[in-house]
Amino acid sequence: MAETTAGLSGEVPSRTDDGPDDPPRTYGLLGDSLRTYRMVAAMWIRSTMTYRLSFALTLFNSLCVTFFDFVVILLMFGHVEGLGGFSFAEVAFLYGTAGTAFGIADLTMGSIQRMGKRVRDGSLDTFLMRPAPLLAQVAADRFALRRFGRVAQALLVLVWSLVLLDVDWTPVKVVLLPVTVVCGAVIFGAVMVIGASALFWLQDAAEVTNSFTYGGNTLLQYPPTIFAQELVRGVVYVVPLAFASWLPALYVLGRPAPAGVPDGAAFASPLVALVCCGVAGLTWRAGVRSYRSTGS
Repeated sequence: MAETTAGLSGEVPSRTDDGPDDPPRTYGLLGDSLRTYRMVAAMWIRSTMTYRLSFALTLFNSLCVTFFDFVVILLMFGHVEGLGGFSFAEVAFLYGTAGTAFGIADLTMGSIQRMGKRVRDGSLDTFLMRPAPLLAQVAADRFALRRFGRVAQALLVLVWSLVLLDVDWTPVKVVLLPVTVVCGAVIFGAVMVIGASALFWLQDAAEVTNSFTYGGNTLLQYPPTIFAQELVRGVVYVVPLAFASWLPALYVLGRPAPAGVPDGAAFASPLVALVCCGVAGLTWRAGVRSYRSTGS
């Protein structure tokens, strides 16, 4: 029972390190979560690298499959000169920022989307019995290094777009670009956790939650000017995925923010990421507390 309680709360008892004279150290939730995640992910990476040729083939396949998303844009611009008033280089920039941010989130948190299956078959109980943070265990379980292909492909497109673009770079824009990618990854990751938390109750609604992550990534790869105003407001004020790419990317490109959105919103990505993490933490805790083993 003590181990189960530790798994639910995400806390690990104090331990001693090298000898009896060393004072015990208490690991905080964040530090212990990172440690657990690193250990579980490393185990799966070692397992994957046992068959290196197979890994290389799956990584190449992942890179090629995701590249076909960009092929659609290439074919589109083979027939038109612009899309919603945006040039090819600008659309490629939107694609690269959104794709890189989502790829990092999918690489680090993608396994959490199996939560519905774990709740149905009761395999989540195994994680709860371990004295380690539950979220870190679930997120790192079956860590798929092949997903790095998505990150590499989007990053290549982003670099290519930067070569093609004629941007008036300022120190603010230079700093904003990496901050956008990192905060975008955090926002996407938080949305994944919120979606996984909903599966404690919905169980079979994985496709619905994926529509906000994979669907949101696809949405952000295109200019906001081609979408209805209601949809744009939805990804700004309801599910704030616009802060993962659109708003800061528009500032870098020298484009105005969508109608009704203040210009300063381009710099709000860190704050939005923090708020999303807070909401994700609360929904995850509520989901875990509602769990009653198989079929709950």
